[in-house]
Amino acid sequence: MIKIRNAEIGDLPVLAAIEQHCFSKEEAATNEAFEKRILRIPDSFFVAEVKGEIVGLINGPVIKAAFISDDLFSEIKENPASGGHQTILGLAVSPHFQKRGVATALLGHLEKEARANKRETITLTCKANLIGFYEGQGYLNSGVSNSEHGGVTWYNMSKKIN
Repeated sequence: MIKIRNAEIGDLPVLAAIEQHCFSKEEAATNEAFEKRILRIPDSFFVAEVKGEIVGLINGPVIKAAFISDDLFSEIKENPASGGHQTILGLAVSPHFQKRGVATALLGHLEKEARANKRETITLTCKANLIGFYEGQGYLNSGVSNSEHGGVTWYNMSKKIN
């Protein structure tokens, strides 16, 4: 059974470890970035637990633009009460728990919260190997992103939710 809850500052060491397993050093969020996100956007930073163990995370601020820009990886502002576009800056699942529905559960939870807060879309960038996964979750591929984060090619994906 997967339990999803808001991230807390005490979760930081585990969240950082999961992030570092799932992303390259250049791509992974730093402890400082996670700390800012937990403090500034607690309403859109969630963790998944299985039997009390944190096994995954999803997070991102709400923005005015339809797609993610690289400045979001360092500058996080509090989310507006309603409207805007919910981003996903990070979705990561501990390697031992991948392919067990954790990422899908996290996406579903974020979408439910975004719908309740009247967000227009959920928007994210992903690498080519994950396009099919996100399309299977109802996201549309809008092509190559302007993002240069981590020095890799990213694709803009978005899903209308209201």
